[in-house]
Amino acid sequence: MTSKRPDTKHTVNLATGCVGDSCASGTGNGVSVNRRTLLQGAAAGAASLALVGGLPGGASAQGEAMIESLILGGIGGGSNPQINLNAYSPNSLAGGAFMFETLYIINAYNCEQVPWLAESYEWSADNLTLTYTIRDGVLWSDGTPFSAADVDFTFNLLKANSGLDLETAWSSLESVKAVDNTVVFTFAKLAIPDFFRICRTRIVPKHQWETFADPVAEVNATPIGTGPFIFESFTGEQVTAVRNERYWQAERIRIQRLIWQREAGEPQVNQLRLANGEYDWAGMYIPNVEQVFVAKDSDHNKYWFDQGGSIGIGMNLTKEPFNDLAFRKALAFVIDRAKIIQNAQLGYVTAASQTGLKLPGHGEWLNPEIPNEGYIGYDVEAAKQAFTAAGYTTDSDGRLLNKAGQPIEFRFMVPAGYADWIQAAQIIQENCAAVGITLNVETPDVEIHDQDRAAGNYDAYFQVHGGSCDMFANFYDNFVSERSAPIGEAAVSNWIRFENAQLDELTAELATTTDVARQKELVKELQLILYNEIPVIDLWYGAQWFEYRTEKAEGWPSAENPYCSPNPNPQLVLINLVPPGEGA
Repeated sequence: MTSKRPDTKHTVNLATGCVGDSCASGTGNGVSVNRRTLLQGAAAGAASLALVGGLPGGASAQGEAMIESLILGGIGGGSNPQINLNAYSPNSLAGGAFMFETLYIINAYNCEQVPWLAESYEWSADNLTLTYTIRDGVLWSDGTPFSAADVDFTFNLLKANSGLDLETAWSSLESVKAVDNTVVFTFAKLAIPDFFRICRTRIVPKHQWETFADPVAEVNATPIGTGPFIFESFTGEQVTAVRNERYWQAERIRIQRLIWQREAGEPQVNQLRLANGEYDWAGMYIPNVEQVFVAKDSDHNKYWFDQGGSIGIGMNLTKEPFNDLAFRKALAFVIDRAKIIQNAQLGYVTAASQTGLKLPGHGEWLNPEIPNEGYIGYDVEAAKQAFTAAGYTTDSDGRLLNKAGQPIEFRFMVPAGYADWIQAAQIIQENCAAVGITLNVETPDVEIHDQDRAAGNYDAYFQVHGGSCDMFANFYDNFVSERSAPIGEAAVSNWIRFENAQLDELTAELATTTDVARQKELVKELQLILYNEIPVIDLWYGAQWFEYRTEKAEGWPSAENPYCSPNPNPQLVLINLVPPGEGA
């Protein structure tokens, strides 16, 4: 059995509409790309008004056939599920993403900014004020009109109760205030990427939440939302939500009920349930998905494993030989990515670009000066030549020697139980042996692995990074020097201890500009740094697990029709589902 790992979870949390470790940030491995823009300025923000109507689908439910129900796996609620529909609780029950909505949805596949509870937004000239225009005609599920006052209340509620601020929206905010049908966000400093934090924050009704004595502890047994579904029942084994007839896009919701069923403890049992047609929508890791799932009903059982963030070799850049750029460049040729993908990742993933971008989705941001879109091939002879040119030699036993004449040997740590990563590390071990490098795979417990990684007590490990629509976060989190720390002290997220003054400067500017053209210039320069300096040797893109059945519904996103990334964006999936025979 393969354990859960930090690039993706083996079961997507469809209960909350949150996926893997990218739930809070929208990043992690799984998430994102760009078709139109990353952080749009005022004009583009206004232009995005047409996006909701422009998504595929859009059939009216008036007098047309409906889908009686769809069944999903996982009821949420933690290890001991109880009634809890608090929009911000980590132990909330299923369906939060379909009850509570946000101002915008960032399409994680193509990075389009989809207006949702807000119709548009605009940055001030000094980029210290962000103003959202709130959508007219939206009702809360109890019939109360939704307004800018609810948005004002929500964000000030989070300010007063930091335990609810899951997106850390107040990290740079100074104030939030409703003005007529707009909400004005004022920042204490330039923080353009905080747009994403605001867009990920769920909005709650003032007229209900202002009555809660303790909003953090509140279980919200009768939730009121603006979303397409309303909580109906919880049995301990099942959560049911019914269609919200007052929904502002009700004509696009062709499903009467969503039913979440409690999963079994063992993955194999859940996989069997899925294969037998007991789930219509799931996010499970399934070994040999074609045989185990698709072949059971090839007419209806489908899957699409969209790309997530990059996974590569994170090296301790304070240690020899990893502090030698020439060594890192040579080592990049040593790794047989195709073998890792086929054997350790079961062919579910694709090779990652050394640019730090998730391709092809981030294609608009790609620097055309970078050869082969940043993909580095497997070439043992090129690696040997590069080692020789860099001053490394081999002894009579074929061992690669460092510049002091000592055999090169290093440790590669992988968390215990991460079977696919361990297998990938063993392939890297074989690859290194082919050029005379001794690599020892170690499998400490997850807690020890993470502690040693943070403190710099390692040689190499698997680094997960990027994949987000937030380009600033893609380059800032794991590579900016202020996220590092001296060896022995816990680094925040720059565990490889990479230091590059130019990267620091570029990311700092990226955080302060809404000019899309300038953003792309900065990102192209950042790519060159990752490609030329190789702080991480990127290997493959993590997968986002997504299985679905077409017996009850059509219109699902797929490799052939990738209109959104299904796991981070279940709301966009929902408005495109139609009864069989009506799909494109």
